[in-house]
Amino acid sequence: MYYIGKARSPYGPHKTHEIIIEELKSRGFDVEFTRHHWAGDLPFGLVLVEGKKGHVAVRWSLGKEFKLELEETDRDTYEEFIEDTIEYTNADSG
Repeated sequence: MYYIGKARSPYGPHKTHEIIIEELKSRGFDVEFTRHHWAGDLPFGLVLVEGKKGHVAVRWSLGKEFKLELEETDRDTYEEFIEDTIEYTNADSG
């Protein structure tokens, strides 16, 4: 299964990555692999997670409080979401 999402976070890239992973786990997602892309000078990033329940891509940006919205999608939409986000940010990975 494939999921895409949007998150708001008052934290920087590393803390936001941790909180997204924690939130996904609390929603029943297992985490076998994770990767985080972000633009060093923009408050914006992309967290990718793979597990038995599926593949998750979450686009995050700065906000006043943490919030995560997810929706189930198909593989093509999932891959396009990732490509568009990375292209937009010209992201570095970490």
